[in-house]
Amino acid sequence: MGNEPPILLPFFLLLCFFSKAHAIWLTLPPTGTKCVSEEIQNNVVVLADYVLVPDDHTRTPTLGVKVTSPYGNTLHHKENATDGQFAFTTQETGNYLACFWVHGQNEAGGDVSVNLDWRTGIAAKDWDSVARKEKIEGVELELKKLEGAVEAIHENLIYLKSREAEMRTVSEKTNARVAWFSIMSLGICIAVSAFQLWHLKRYFQKKKLI
Repeated sequence: MGNEPPILLPFFLLLCFFSKAHAIWLTLPPTGTKCVSEEIQNNVVVLADYVLVPDDHTRTPTLGVKVTSPYGNTLHHKENATDGQFAFTTQETGNYLACFWVHGQNEAGGDVSVNLDWRTGIAAKDWDSVARKEKIEGVELELKKLEGAVEAIHENLIYLKSREAEMRTVSEKTNARVAWFSIMSLGICIAVSAFQLWHLKRYFQKKKLI
């Protein structure tokens, strides 16, 4: 313990903080669909494993799975499954949706549970394969992981910066439209008031009241 380099602790903290891995339990009703989604930016690796766990072990129901991109493209579709895996690299920025439903009649009518292990970015990377391929281990492997974490942080900062710029542009356009609308409303009010004064003046002149 005393011989372990103290610099590894920040490495582990960074990896834990910036790795996105979600273990989710879904309870599926006999009918209907349950979905989970995550907003993911472009060019990110996504890897997920799912397994069906029936509440009643006397029957073996199956489920249907469908994963779609923000533009509605189907990335994974499977029927009559009890477990499976999907993996892809995102081509679009937005919400990626994974939907599950109980397949078939499900005559017993009970709920079933699904365990979904959803990993993105460096959390989805097979570091064992990287270590074998590049013949690295120990501190060298942790440095490699840290390099991946730093790249993920950098890409995330660029993404947040672009989103901030988009939001600022939208805000500026909205403020400009509100300003023009206010000016137009004020001009219309002035024009209507002037017309009413002119109309009343003509009316009183015709009646010879002024």
